[in-house]
Amino acid sequence: MPRGDKSKYTDKQERKADHIAEGYEKRGVSEKEAERRAWATVNKDDGGGKKEGGSGRGKHTGHPAAHKGGEAGGRASATRPPAERSASAKKAAKTRARHDHHASH
Repeated sequence: MPRGDKSKYTDKQERKADHIAEGYEKRGVSEKEAERRAWATVNKDDGGGKKEGGSGRGKHTGHPAAHKGGEAGGRASATRPPAERSASAKKAAKTRARHDHHASH
């Protein structure tokens, strides 16, 4: 099988790659680069193509790439001035209080 042959990938893996590439393109990555990164992510997630032949079909993967989400979380708020953060926190608390009030009736 030549390098770059996608015949061993399942439909689901292809959809996954399409979605990932779309996300990159929205952020301004070129189509070619987005595609390359997307397949790299699918490979990281699933360990390559999952169709029959090769090493068995449909093995569970822990979705390592998907778990990276949230690692960068909080970076945006960390760069904001404390006053802005506390204002945001107060606003959130107020909203939560309001929602809780409605829920209890």
